[in-house]
Amino acid sequence: MKLLYICTHNRCRSILSEAITNQFGQGRLEARSAGSQPSGVVHPLSLKYLKAQDIAIDGLHSKSWNNLDGWQPDVVVTVCDSAAGEACPIWLGDTIKVHWGLADPSKLEGSDEEKAAAFNQTIEIIKQRVSTMLELQLDQLRGSALQDALTKLASGEQ
Repeated sequence: MKLLYICTHNRCRSILSEAITNQFGQGRLEARSAGSQPSGVVHPLSLKYLKAQDIAIDGLHSKSWNNLDGWQPDVVVTVCDSAAGEACPIWLGDTIKVHWGLADPSKLEGSDEEKAAAFNQTIEIIKQRVSTMLELQLDQLRGSALQDALTKLASGEQ
């Protein structure tokens, strides 16, 4: 199953999601990430905390969703934090869309320990969702059944 994680700047949460999904997807999940207005640079703490957990960071870069080179996702996942008033980009393609709101750890102002905790918490949430997708064999579902399962996963109902 191909997942495209999107947010506005493609520098933190969508990058974390791409890396984690590809690392733990067991060949059943393939991920890319993109932004509607990419910053052009991956947040350095995203790379630091992925690397600290031995998650591959090779090839990660901030990119526009206009640069997917014909790659067609089965599912588009927005990861912006609408609860914090962030505007989420809207994907107009014909595919399943789901929102997995994640707080942006790169916006936290605090000590190094607080920043580390925020990044590690976000990484753990994503890892748990990827693990659950595999356990529930969501890659075998299609259509509304897949949409419903992914929405429940985001809300913690799985």
